Amino acid sequence: MAGSSTGPAGAAAGPSAEETDRADASGADASGADASVNDASGQAGIPGTIAAAWGVRERPLKGPKPALSLPRIVTAAVRVADAEGLDAVSMGRVAAELGAAPMSLYRHVSAKEELLGLMVDAAWGDSPGSLAPGEDWRAGLSRWAWALRAAARRHPWAVRIPISGLPVMPREVAWFEDALACMRATGLTEARKASVIMLLSGYVRNLATTEADIEAAVRTSGLDPSAWMASYADLLKRLTDPQRFPALTAFIASGVFDAADGPDDEFIFGLDRILDGIETLINTRAGR
Repeated sequence: MAGSSTGPAGAAAGPSAEETDRADASGADASGADASVNDASGQAGIPGTIAAAWGVRERPLKGPKPALSLPRIVTAAVRVADAEGLDAVSMGRVAAELGAAPMSLYRHVSAKEELLGLMVDAAWGDSPGSLAPGEDWRAGLSRWAWALRAAARRHPWAVRIPISGLPVMPREVAWFEDALACMRATGLTEARKASVIMLLSGYVRNLATTEADIEAAVRTSGLDPSAWMASYADLLKRLTDPQRFPALTAFIASGVFDAADGPDDEFIFGLDRILDGIETLINTRAGR
């Protein structure tokens, strides 16, 4: 979601930052060739990012064996994003993390955009598996959603990268398969199963983004979460007229903002309501 010189000396002999940025923007490798030209696997028509992720894009037969590998590059890129944020990820920065020349990365990935797609798939990690013995659909989907949330919290930058299409990357497809398998005995149509997966994954992504934004605001304030919430209530009291905002006044007076919620409270509430709705749908279709 592509030669090769490693070590400090190799990095010093690589292209300038300006040349690397131009290569990032153009999506070309060091020789100006598109990634699809280098596809020796016969997988014509499969986009380069997808072919690379599934391991069906072979490297050219000519030339020395590259010192780098695609998994090493993706792992390094994820490490940079985790430590420094998504904006820090560039072909040059990832190459520096690996002690390699920037252009050596282009033997494996055609552009930064391709690297980002591979990073997202890596960030989700392995799927949690389909139903465990004794689990029903609700327990299985709940476990699936919690695992997705855990991945989003480990790598919060992953939900900042826009979705570019339906799930086709290896780990994405595995997550898709497991969610479908959890609903095998529900009686839902295949189309409604897809709707359930979109609803659950969208909820996890949206809440992960919102929580990350709130956490950033709290850090910027210099306050702890409870003090930050209390300061918001105090500000609203000073700004709002109880006659104009009677519902809000009662809300503040109830003490909702006196202390921060538990870290998973909102997620549990929303997930339970979604699963309740799905259960109603299943029972309605079954005539229960």
